[in-house]
Amino acid sequence: MDFPKLLTVVIAVIALAVVGVVGYVVLRPPTALLSNAAFEMALISPNADGVDDLTTITYSLARPAQVSITLENESGDRYTFRDNERRTSGDYSVLFSGIVGGYTLDGEDIPGDIQTRLIPNGSYTWVIDAHNDDDSASATGTLDVVDADSRPPVISSFSINPGIFTPNQDGISDRVDINVYLEKAADLSVYLEDNAGQRYYLDEIEQGREPGDMGNHEFDYDGGVDQGMEPPADGVYTVYAVAQDAEGQRIMRQGTLEIQDGGLPQVEIVAQTTGTDVYFETQPYDEAMHTTADETGAMIPMPEGVMSDLTTLEVVQGDLLVFKLTVWNYGDTPIRTIGPFPGTVYDFDQQYSTIGAYVEPGAWRVGINCDTALSDFPWRWAIAPKDQLEAVYDETQDATYYYLLPGARAEVWGAVRLTELVPAVNPQDCWAGLIHERVETLQTRVGAREVKIAPGPGSAN
Repeated sequence: MDFPKLLTVVIAVIALAVVGVVGYVVLRPPTALLSNAAFEMALISPNADGVDDLTTITYSLARPAQVSITLENESGDRYTFRDNERRTSGDYSVLFSGIVGGYTLDGEDIPGDIQTRLIPNGSYTWVIDAHNDDDSASATGTLDVVDADSRPPVISSFSINPGIFTPNQDGISDRVDINVYLEKAADLSVYLEDNAGQRYYLDEIEQGREPGDMGNHEFDYDGGVDQGMEPPADGVYTVYAVAQDAEGQRIMRQGTLEIQDGGLPQVEIVAQTTGTDVYFETQPYDEAMHTTADETGAMIPMPEGVMSDLTTLEVVQGDLLVFKLTVWNYGDTPIRTIGPFPGTVYDFDQQYSTIGAYVEPGAWRVGINCDTALSDFPWRWAIAPKDQLEAVYDETQDATYYYLLPGARAEVWGAVRLTELVPAVNPQDCWAGLIHERVETLQTRVGAREVKIAPGPGSAN
């Protein structure tokens, strides 16, 4: 075949293809971008009674497109259900309960962020619109909304107290209280969120009101420390309260909470370098050592011993049972303590409250107990000398608090004057304990030592 004949054949084939394509387009035009658009029911009553609460929206796309679904009432108010959302080709079906994006009506003043809300009762024209770079299409119809419970779940009150929170079990701002008032029954959740989106949900306090009931709801948060968990890291957190009613209307309110000095307290009485955990000895009593709530007596110096054998320790009636031990803050959180400070001397019939050293929840103290003591750990001391503690002044409480810093070790010592001899319990055991006031006694029987009281001069025993 020569070249002119080949060229003629090629041109003929191309012409035939063009004619075929043109004919196909003329006889069978491209499929419509949007088809089968409909609202299954023309009337809904979205009030969560299970009757006509929903309708189904259906539509089909021949090609990928951006889709919007809006409703407009007779007054020209427009509500958006889907806003320019990208969809691939195919058939679509979605339930519609009258819930659209949040909005407010004229004259309304609703606190917080209205995220979703029912459209008001009335007659609507719905529009499903689809478009892409090459084509667009839309479909319309009507929908009536009746008997809708469109009252939103308003959170009329939302408070966070205190705004600065120190979850470390020192008894100072250890808990945060969040109060939420619901004007309508709704599912309610309250949580903290950090900058990375990590959420920490809070438990509601049981007050006789069921969760989600209309009215006040209180949430208490300790950072997890009371359950032995590390609290969230120090920093500023956003606190959210989210209420969603049975119809799907949702309102969110938010505030801020700052966590400072958070941490799980970790402290213990540690063993001496040699010998038992607690060093015991006896010393004579001096009337100058007598301490009351109004006057602090003379302090005894710290014993020099670093060990004691475990034989029975004999104390002359009226003399002092002296102890010494070591406390270690092995955690990352400062440990708060209260007096009396090491070196203080108790009479047997005294206790910490007798000398004005009352319990302060969250504070830590060392205690001494004996079999004949009139109460549990009646004699208590701070976990370090005052000059080894960090003083922190609290302007709000107008008070100074004392802390043993992380990693610090401190010697604690003191004495009890043993004036009571009980023949039925002689000898008796005496021991030390580490007390977290109004929380727990962590070490309950440390360095137990048998102590025998010997009658003093002129004693009737």
